[in-house]
Amino acid sequence: MAEEVGMELILEAKVGVVAFTSASISDVDAIADASSKIKEFIDAYRPGKLIFDFEAVKFFSSEVLGLLLDIRAKLKAHDGEVVISAINPQLHRVFKITNLDKVFRFFPDRKSAVKTPNTD
Repeated sequence: MAEEVGMELILEAKVGVVAFTSASISDVDAIADASSKIKEFIDAYRPGKLIFDFEAVKFFSSEVLGLLLDIRAKLKAHDGEVVISAINPQLHRVFKITNLDKVFRFFPDRKSAVKTPNTD
């Protein structure tokens, strides 16, 4: 049986927030399930920006990068943006190694990510 990816989906003034509550995100089936839930959230609310809050996360598998890119493509079709907040330095290195640090914007915390206007 698949582990569930702990996350909260929140809408704050046209800004969506995916707040991960799991310290480790690695189960392939659970990540696919989380992706489906996030896509349903996007379809229902069409947020202009979607923040992935990694504050609680200590480890994730490479499938999470795929999820982020997939969600980014879906949101971009609606002129939306995916940003990342509160990621620890070790996990941020994964983005640098894969050059995804040039694809996503990063914020030190969710509050600053919510406040900052989208890029067009």
